[in-house]
Amino acid sequence: MKISIVTPSFNQGAYIERTIRSVLDQPHDQLDYRVVDGGSQDSTLDILRRHEDHLIWSSEPDRGQASAVNRGILETDGEIIGWLNSDDVYVPECIPAVLEAFSSDAGIDVIYGNADHIDEEDQILEPYPVENWNQDRLGETCFICQPATFFRRRVIDRFGLLDESLVFCMDYEFWIRLAQAGARFERLPMVLAGSRMYPSNKTMRYRRRVHLEVNHMLVRRLGHVPAPWIFSFAHAWADDYCPRQRRLPYVLLVALATWWASLRWNKMISPEVRQTTRDWLAGAYRRRVSRPR
Repeated sequence: MKISIVTPSFNQGAYIERTIRSVLDQPHDQLDYRVVDGGSQDSTLDILRRHEDHLIWSSEPDRGQASAVNRGILETDGEIIGWLNSDDVYVPECIPAVLEAFSSDAGIDVIYGNADHIDEEDQILEPYPVENWNQDRLGETCFICQPATFFRRRVIDRFGLLDESLVFCMDYEFWIRLAQAGARFERLPMVLAGSRMYPSNKTMRYRRRVHLEVNHMLVRRLGHVPAPWIFSFAHAWADDYCPRQRRLPYVLLVALATWWASLRWNKMISPEVRQTTRDWLAGAYRRRVSRPR
């Protein structure tokens, strides 16, 4: 079974060598690997040239990450598709395990596995919070780790490509859209990838913008924003304006931002949001009064 791996890339010379090696070192003889670079100005192109006997690459300005992934998908032809960003890595034996799982059941559309958050030196920080498949739960949290996810090409043919208007949550929107359209997801209970976390990556640098985009997307896809995302946005918003060390102002900002966000996106303050806010305030009060004097 042929598998196509697509890596979108832009100025990730510090990490892309490890990304490439994690793909090329997989024991599989029907590997189709393509790197779609957005015109990097660092060491990326030198690294790509060193590996061009084993992968196909291009480098030119593009319209962002989702556009690069879509282009790579359309320019490959493997029955199975994986998307690995240029700072993430596969673990050894990842691809054989994924292909065996797909081969065992022709009805599976998407396979996702466990993953770890890793730092700049490839050290494990923590497990990614992967959960067993539950479509309702997917609306409350993105429990699918993108680099540890693979899908059949028929998914693209039936349900379309990534939404290129999205900057941060194009993977999350894709999973929700596939689930709503009836795609079948299966969890593979083994670690498949490392998702790199470091201060300059875009998810960590732009937390409030990430949550803004997620919430707008959820309204479009679900018709509302579930309470956990409302509360997460409130934390991201408060973090931009008040250090957590200033406990009382921070707690009040989170509570106010929670209600404001609920009114903004859901046009109401639901009982769940009310309870979440009460629990947060009560917990903050208990932590404050229990501190040593």
